[in-house]
Amino acid sequence: MLNIIPAIDIIDGQCVRLTEGDYNQKKVYNNNPVEVAKAFEDAGFEYLHVVDLDGAKAKHIVNQAILEQIATATNLTIDFGGGIKTTQDIQLALDSGANQVTVGTIAAQQPTLFLEWLDYYGNEKLILGADVKEGYIATHGWQQSSEYTLVDFLTMYIQKGVKYVICTDVSKDGNLQGSAVGLYQELMQQFPELKLIASGGVSSIEEIQQLQNIGCYGAIVGKAIYEQKISLEQLTTL
Repeated sequence: MLNIIPAIDIIDGQCVRLTEGDYNQKKVYNNNPVEVAKAFEDAGFEYLHVVDLDGAKAKHIVNQAILEQIATATNLTIDFGGGIKTTQDIQLALDSGANQVTVGTIAAQQPTLFLEWLDYYGNEKLILGADVKEGYIATHGWQQSSEYTLVDFLTMYIQKGVKYVICTDVSKDGNLQGSAVGLYQELMQQFPELKLIASGGVSSIEEIQQLQNIGCYGAIVGKAIYEQKISLEQLTTL
């Protein structure tokens, strides 16, 4: 069973989408993320992916108030990312209503700290963010690349107990030209026990069915919803 996870990306309190993580290619879709989240819940969704793009840039959480408002107004299971750089950031996100927190840059740059968090919070609360650009892990809101290849990065952390991974192919994100199905298939073959959440470029129902067939745990859908390429009804009746 593939979990469909609609996405809300926040800049200046608004629902936006970027293309390939480029802040200069921003499109605003709604001025009220809480209303968007409620609409997702009303349509029948159970999960929500929230990204604090202001936080990713500022290197600390910025939009915790909106997170708290969404968590208060809905019963959605929320994973939250963007700007998670300190233990205080993780705690703030959880205290503001996030059920899970996604960590990417710190895992790539400060593995010892990430492993401390994994030990303290457990692998149900922490999601490893594996954003990949030309085969290497991208960091700092996709603005930089690390020394880790995707497979080495996942191997290292799965051996340490990581259970959930959101993997985004940066080149696909926001382009509505399809996600990296081949990449996800390779990952599921290599790490069959992984709860892999596909992200970036999902643009059709057929593609979502492919992701389900190869064993992905979830699929994050953003721009395809906002651009009405896929309807909420189609997603909730799969």
